[in-house]
Amino acid sequence: MLNKAKSFIPNFLFNWYHFFLALLGAVLYRFPSKRLIVIGVTGTNGKSTVVHLTDKILEEAGHRVAALSSIRFKIGNKERQNILKMTMPGRFRIQKFLREAVNNGCKYAVIEVTSEGIKQHRHRFIDFDVAVLTNLTPEHIESHGSFEKYREAKAKLFQSLANSKHKILNPKQISNSKCKIPNRKVLIINLDDESADYFLKFPAKEKYGYKISSKFKAQSSNLQPKVQNLLYPENCQINQNGISFTINSTQFNLNLLGEFNIYNSLAAICVGLSQGISLEICKKALEKVKGIPGRMEEVIKEPFRVIVDYAHTPDALQKVYKAIRNFKVQTQSSKLICVLGACGGGRDKWKRPKMGEIAAEYCNRVILTNEDPYDENPEKILDEIFSGFSSSKRKTQNSKLYKILDRGEAIKKALTLAESDDVVIITGKGCEPWMCVAKGEKIPWDDRKVVKEKFYELKTKY
Repeated sequence: MLNKAKSFIPNFLFNWYHFFLALLGAVLYRFPSKRLIVIGVTGTNGKSTVVHLTDKILEEAGHRVAALSSIRFKIGNKERQNILKMTMPGRFRIQKFLREAVNNGCKYAVIEVTSEGIKQHRHRFIDFDVAVLTNLTPEHIESHGSFEKYREAKAKLFQSLANSKHKILNPKQISNSKCKIPNRKVLIINLDDESADYFLKFPAKEKYGYKISSKFKAQSSNLQPKVQNLLYPENCQINQNGISFTINSTQFNLNLLGEFNIYNSLAAICVGLSQGISLEICKKALEKVKGIPGRMEEVIKEPFRVIVDYAHTPDALQKVYKAIRNFKVQTQSSKLICVLGACGGGRDKWKRPKMGEIAAEYCNRVILTNEDPYDENPEKILDEIFSGFSSSKRKTQNSKLYKILDRGEAIKKALTLAESDDVVIITGKGCEPWMCVAKGEKIPWDDRKVVKEKFYELKTKY
């Protein structure tokens, strides 16, 4: 009914509607962000991981922190799972979260910021102090109209930094009495991303950049006028158990998988450094992290590995497959088996063939299955992914494909195909608690739980 109504109402009215709700939410909860140091993390991929890692660094430094992401809501030492199927909550909910953070004595709030949230003014009347860009690749193109407009939406977070003034924190938030926090607006940018220059143009008191490209040293002199603080890791190592790198003689050994998690770690370290936290404290915090829920999370270790990841864009999918390919091969016969779907609801249909093409290139066995079809025909979604698989000219050796609409049965099939030294990778949902189907129905779901159930079912059977 609402979708039909939208077709008759001018866009500018919806725009004002969302803006008014944002203002009303801020007024109702008395502009809580003015009493917090607020860190906004945006980008296409890696946002939840960076929020999680940043939270750990700030806590290790002795601060009380609130963190909001697609994974969880956390205030101090209390947290709950984000079951909204919404990365950035609505205006009233997010302002209430910030007010609760203030009331619970938090000094920092770390928030995952999405382009869809920005489009609906959910970032409005939140006084951001630090803006982080993880990366930018095509996503939500149908919603925004083009990649350029998608990028412009992300940029509004960075534009908002220029508008705030001094903040006052109360005694619960800091050890001394009420104290003004200076207007230290900070930008943190992934310099290896193609959109880095676009985001560096926004004004800020301090700009941090991080980069792992081997060309960094040659480019550093050119970057210096744009970025005052450059972070470049050396001796980067990536293996099947984690990642390691060195920054200014400080060695980091982390229990995170894939090169992309070096980038995510660097973003969080930059936040720490911008807040006066030492590399040693950053190291101590990050080395305590055993993994991120639903992000390259290893669910089964033996006799083969089963990994669950949220990857739902072509760029993220390729990076996940590439990471596993780089560390998985122990014998010539070992296989990479993937369970793959794509979100429905008319969202980013363009990416479906591309994801099928990527799966064909990296995986030996591909099981196409349901993800979140909403009101779309699930079979049609699978056919669109298959079109990319079938047309791929770079299929991996002996690549085979199966279509199993039932996601539980698809996972079971992947487990039956797996042998010693193989890796099964299940993407698209991560730790999401629901599967969204027709007529607005949500089915309770968790890929990780289903993997364990099917694995022990098969183990018992044989």
